[in-house]
Amino acid sequence: MSKTNPGNFFEDFKIGQVLHHATPRTVSEGDTALYQALFGSRFALQSSAEAARKAGYASAPVDDLLAFHIVFGKTVPDISLNAVANLGYADCKFLKPVFPGDTLSTESKVIGLKENSNGETGTVYVRSTGRNQRGETVIDYVRWVMVRKRDKAARAPEADVPHLPDIVEPAHLVAPAKTSFKGFDTVASGSPHLWDDYAVGEKIDHVDGITVEEAEHMMATRLYQNTAKVHFNQFTEGKGRFGRRLIYGGHVISLARALSFNGLGNALLVAAINAGRHVAPLFAGDTVFAWSEVLAKSPLAKREDIAALRLRTVATRDRPCADFPGAKDKGYEDGVILDLDYWVLMPRR
Repeated sequence: MSKTNPGNFFEDFKIGQVLHHATPRTVSEGDTALYQALFGSRFALQSSAEAARKAGYASAPVDDLLAFHIVFGKTVPDISLNAVANLGYADCKFLKPVFPGDTLSTESKVIGLKENSNGETGTVYVRSTGRNQRGETVIDYVRWVMVRKRDKAARAPEADVPHLPDIVEPAHLVAPAKTSFKGFDTVASGSPHLWDDYAVGEKIDHVDGITVEEAEHMMATRLYQNTAKVHFNQFTEGKGRFGRRLIYGGHVISLARALSFNGLGNALLVAAINAGRHVAPLFAGDTVFAWSEVLAKSPLAKREDIAALRLRTVATRDRPCADFPGAKDKGYEDGVILDLDYWVLMPRR
């Protein structure tokens, strides 16, 4: 009997199946430093322990997306080891801050299955829940992923696609308890623009670009213990349709978030991801640009110091975003690689 884990193929999944993922991960200050080195994120709350203490935190929280990637990485050996691509996200809520020293673990429930028309792959929908060492839910989200079949002739389950909400309603957004962002230091944050200064419909070209290096992507993906072959194994992927490894979709999200600092410097916290689509693949050597649109604004109940902006951030490959490329009638404009709809929390005046 084999003692190795070949990963699950599409026909191995069942609706209602619960997967308890291995290797809880204790987050360290080294992880946060490496994450900043890889992406260059400059948001004050995660960069400055002093800024965090002034807001009421005991210490600087871990970047929300670092916590997300660690929670996500736990799921890969059981869900997407044999994936072709991660396709999208929905109903993702960031419920508790994570700090160095916290230990994160993840479990997932299969909530949908649909075989693709080629008979060689299928889409698996899962709800994954990340918890800390106290059993508190820190992140809860849905994702769907295209997974290879072990045997094309294997009988597929009846299609069952879950109904997912279009957005996380503002009433479900959670601001960190026992904090106050009144009088937040905008000199330290590097941006004078607070929640009150943004208008629905406003578009922001984040101007800067970041070229993706193979070594950095490999290091980042290992940081999350994400073992998907499509990212790691050139021997197998060299024989696939692209002839090379794909950059992990979450890497693109982190790059877009880091780029968004220029124009959204006080968007301190990611509160929720409403929807996300990886429109096209990214490869090492490509340069990522991004732009954002303000889709909505919402106050938070019982909080006058902080409020929510709903953003759409579009990332592109080798295409600056001064013309705000995005969706068109039949698909997306050339160069678009990510379309992300999410809520951020920003201090008010």
